[in-house]
Amino acid sequence: MARRVLVTGGAGYIGSHTVLQLLLEGFSVVVVDNLDNSSVVAVQRVAQLAGEFGKNLAFHRVIVVSCFVTRGAETGFWFDIRDKEALEKVFATSKFDAVIHFAGLKAVGESVQKPLIYYKNNIIGTITLLEVMAAHGCKKLVFSSSATVYGWPKDLPCTEESPLCAMNPYGRTKLMIEEICRDIHHADGDWKIMLLRYFNPVGAHPSGQIGEDPCGIPNNLMPLVQQVAVGRRPTLAVFGNDYSTKDGTGVRDYIHVVDLADGHIAALQKFFEDPNIGCEVYNLGTGKGTSVLEMMAAFEKASGKKIPLVMAGRRPGDAEILYACTVKAEKELSWKAKYGIEEMCRDQWNWAAKNPWGYRSPDPPN
Repeated sequence: MARRVLVTGGAGYIGSHTVLQLLLEGFSVVVVDNLDNSSVVAVQRVAQLAGEFGKNLAFHRVIVVSCFVTRGAETGFWFDIRDKEALEKVFATSKFDAVIHFAGLKAVGESVQKPLIYYKNNIIGTITLLEVMAAHGCKKLVFSSSATVYGWPKDLPCTEESPLCAMNPYGRTKLMIEEICRDIHHADGDWKIMLLRYFNPVGAHPSGQIGEDPCGIPNNLMPLVQQVAVGRRPTLAVFGNDYSTKDGTGVRDYIHVVDLADGHIAALQKFFEDPNIGCEVYNLGTGKGTSVLEMMAAFEKASGKKIPLVMAGRRPGDAEILYACTVKAEKELSWKAKYGIEEMCRDQWNWAAKNPWGYRSPDPPN
């Protein structure tokens, strides 16, 4: 029997790529997602890409209708994993060997403007998930954490032992959830938990069929770049060109989303191979820093498109340089990123060229 994994937020960018890799590795996967910042089309395409393994994929949209909120330009019912009754129904359908937890809000700027929504959704949603998991005897969790928990590090590269100091509500929700996970493992040693701290995921599946398609204005660099490349935006704003870096722009550790997905497979395999796993934390990055301008040059080369730049001031809260030490993941998970920025940009452009409006149709003219 194939091991069965529940993936929350599995219709999203990282989630969909991870679900595909899980299927190809022989896992049976159940996805729950609210489709707040994702598309069911991604799930459908994952099933197609998985070929004969696509039959091992099921999807549930989890909906809670108990609160009415305004978020961005949208007003409506909030959909999320806080609906304990809906989660109970999902767990009643299957016995899960593990859960990968991606579901959550992730826009740093929005979290500063609307912190209560982030604390309510990310933290309460996770607590609800953990309660339902415990009630059904499923105590293996891979949690989608973030390098934002390091804040503005003084010493680089960031190791898993680096000081933790999240600088915004989004990052603080990740840090709080990490602490909750450590606490429940301390209270009950049956819990096996992997806390995976992502650096900067970019790229897309080489097929060009699934990729990043954020709703509204993107919060990350590469979705903005691809929107300029396909003509949806006229220019790209570069926030800060006076940093103490090689070209004055910020430096980040960009990691191909397929490498990141494979990191989750490695974490799951560790659960089933090592009975001594407790609550462990791993950085998932390349261990290399790349500046914004270096990334632009690589994308222009891959796409053949010129990206017009507009230099803007630094954004409050942005770190100057942030990149990972990945020795622990390489040693303990036998995982290492395979792809460089050339492949990241190649696959990002392939996705954008085939899907200039993402999973959606172009907006109708006014």
